[in-house]
Amino acid sequence: MKIGIMNNPSKSVYDEAAFCGKAGFDFLDLTIEGPNATTVDIAQLRPILDSYGLSLTGHTDPCLPYAYPIQGVREACLKELERCAGIFSALGAKVMNIHPCYFCPPAMRKDLLSFHIEALQPIVEMAASYGLTMIFENYKAPFDRVSTFKNVLTEVPGLKLHLDFGHTNFGLDNHEVFCGELGEHIQHVHFSDNRSRSDDHMPLGVGTVNWEKAVNSLKATGYNSTITLEVFCNDPNMQHKYLDLSRELIQELWE
Repeated sequence: MKIGIMNNPSKSVYDEAAFCGKAGFDFLDLTIEGPNATTVDIAQLRPILDSYGLSLTGHTDPCLPYAYPIQGVREACLKELERCAGIFSALGAKVMNIHPCYFCPPAMRKDLLSFHIEALQPIVEMAASYGLTMIFENYKAPFDRVSTFKNVLTEVPGLKLHLDFGHTNFGLDNHEVFCGELGEHIQHVHFSDNRSRSDDHMPLGVGTVNWEKAVNSLKATGYNSTITLEVFCNDPNMQHKYLDLSRELIQELWE
């Protein structure tokens, strides 16, 4: 089991990578998104990662309308995702995430799931050409339930599950249901806390997630890979403390 953190896209990618390394984490979950992480200089970032022995997972912009029912929009998003894939691959990543797309004309809302299945197939193939496994993250309805993911994972060969435990805390199916029914498909995990209403990205133990049950559910699947602490705070000193406490909690429960 490896524990890492995500760079805050409001800050410098390079400063965030150095912070991750100095704090002793195992990997950086590199998100490529605005306002300050839309571009990544591979030659500048690679030495920082290497100096701390950090590996990498790939995280893409959650607002890309890649499943919108206009082909030109899809093609533009695929081009952007391929740009990201090239960066992730060059930095040694093995997985690249993608979020559900909720942009859709109201009259076509009933087709949202089929739009995803159509759009995700070429994206998964593109990612594979860069040596990356594409992982699909759970979030709000209808992508907050096992039934939806069973459909998508069946229809899109090669796609895997990115399970966000913070998101399961305010979705229809909780982490126990996801782990129990889709455990074999989990390739990456996000941990953060909230109060069951919204995606607050709080330190573990502050919100309503039962972390003992969460960790036990994950361990029961046989999972032993990457866990990202998706915890953010405006105060750098407190950010470090919150991350340390969250990491200690996971390690204690895991053992």
